[in-house]
Amino acid sequence: MNKRILVILSEYGYWSEELVGPLSAFDGQGYEVDFATPTGKRAHALPPSLDEGYVDPPLGRTVTTAEVAALGRELEASGRLDDPLNLEAWVPERPYSSEPDHLRKLEEYHRRLDRVAAEVADYSAVVLVGGSGPIVDMANNQRVHDVILAFLRAGKPVAAECYGVAALAFARDWDDRKSIIWGKHVTGHCKEYDYKDGTGFLGTDFVMGPPPYPLEYILRDATGPDGAYHGNFGKPVSVIVDYPFITGRSTPDSFLTGQKVVEVLEQGLTRYGW
Repeated sequence: MNKRILVILSEYGYWSEELVGPLSAFDGQGYEVDFATPTGKRAHALPPSLDEGYVDPPLGRTVTTAEVAALGRELEASGRLDDPLNLEAWVPERPYSSEPDHLRKLEEYHRRLDRVAAEVADYSAVVLVGGSGPIVDMANNQRVHDVILAFLRAGKPVAAECYGVAALAFARDWDDRKSIIWGKHVTGHCKEYDYKDGTGFLGTDFVMGPPPYPLEYILRDATGPDGAYHGNFGKPVSVIVDYPFITGRSTPDSFLTGQKVVEVLEQGLTRYGW
């Protein structure tokens, strides 16, 4: 097994603990970690996620310990996130059906996807880090979806946290358009955790009220009648493993999410949390 993990981050802001938690588990087990962003720009943590005094409105308490905040600031100050893999350059864009020579372009798209699939073989798993940023540039990103699908077709684990789980709901084979989590058990940002106001992003002055979509409702629909969404509201943590998926609800679940990814890879864990 290759001890190498691909971590996808939003260019509009990730939540620090949702990277620091899994990264601690991967570093502790000797995994090499490659970072990727949608257009190759360096990802940055959302400022509230680096502030141990920040009170999360839905929870009514601070959500970041001084220790985790320090780890996040240390990571931000390092060069570790510099020069991420550029998904725009790595993964082809599917052509519009209205384009001239559509068939030739579609064939080339699939040839390039085959090359991506061959390169995915070098990785053990992929992880999509959460925060508000993924709402903007990961949830409905065709290239992110194609990377996810490449890992699934290779039989490799796919992990996602918080609003990063939205990309799993929307990743679909182009032919049947059914969500890849249909019939699976997942967790993700529950309705009670959604902000009523102040959902913000880096790189833009656009700050909205609640998130543009309630992730819980999307996940409930995407898993279908034979799967299930588990919000576990009121429980301290919520991490679900339904192989090949590992999903974490939100910030408090980050370290356990990373731990479960390692257990899936090292111990063959296939089910947890439901």
